[in-house]
Amino acid sequence: MQADEPHPEVQSLLETVEEADVLPLHQYGPEGAREVSRQMRPDVDGPEVGEVTDRTVPGPEDADPVPVRVYRPEGEGPFPTVVFFHGGGYVIGDLDGHDLLCRHLVEESGCAVVSVDYRLAPEHPFPAAVEDAYAATEWVAANPGEVDGDGRLAVMGDSAGGNLAAVVALLARDRDGPAIDRQVLVYPAVSPREDWDSREENAEGYYLEEPDMEWFGDCYYGSDVHEANPYAFPMVACSHADLPPATVLTAGFDPLRDEGAAYAETLREAGVPVEHRNYDDVVHGFFTMLAGPADLERAHEAVADVAGDLRTAFE
Repeated sequence: MQADEPHPEVQSLLETVEEADVLPLHQYGPEGAREVSRQMRPDVDGPEVGEVTDRTVPGPEDADPVPVRVYRPEGEGPFPTVVFFHGGGYVIGDLDGHDLLCRHLVEESGCAVVSVDYRLAPEHPFPAAVEDAYAATEWVAANPGEVDGDGRLAVMGDSAGGNLAAVVALLARDRDGPAIDRQVLVYPAVSPREDWDSREENAEGYYLEEPDMEWFGDCYYGSDVHEANPYAFPMVACSHADLPPATVLTAGFDPLRDEGAAYAETLREAGVPVEHRNYDDVVHGFFTMLAGPADLERAHEAVADVAGDLRTAFE
């Protein structure tokens, strides 16, 4: 599942990161880490799509409305719709940070995309992000015309967002909620265990490092008491039957590789159709590296693969 060495483009990226001598994110604190993340974004425009609209949708009970960004493809709708949750360890990330990815996804898949700006930790710890993610998904499912949707629905996210997509799929099943046609989990964080081989193999030097992972977890979960909660860690659910068909992406040089692969196998054993795609020569975060100094061939390949799975799911 791991190549002998990272892809040459990835090696160049890792060398650039090392030369920049940026401190680990946890040393900046939440606001500082968010600012560092914003400064690292490529200053480029993504592909043109039919329309992009910022709005809010109703939030969970007693909470503020949830900001979302709606991307519509070119052409005549309605379209299948993907509700997307960004990564960032539940602490960093926003709509702008994943705008480039969402535009590529719309262009490649022909789907409308609704990107969700859920509340961040530590100001809003677990389960705030889950509640926002599920509320947004419920609203999209109940109001397809508001996003030029045709009623067909997928949930998707990367890293922390992959966790949220998996959790939303669980909640929808358990609450007899929205019908979800596919879940797309990009290097998802799904397990409370820390003894995966990939976490030891890739603990440092490959973009996402162990101290930052621990900090993200402390900010979001706050307590080990949540380790038995499937809406915190989908791997511990009592049953994974009757969940939506899944695409699971993993990266060879990623601490989260093994738990993502294990979740794909867990779904498969429960009778869920699964497409597990492992990109053995890339690092965590590669999926969003679509422009600028980190414009990875493998990222474009992976987005095209996911778009193909979505098109197939919505046939």
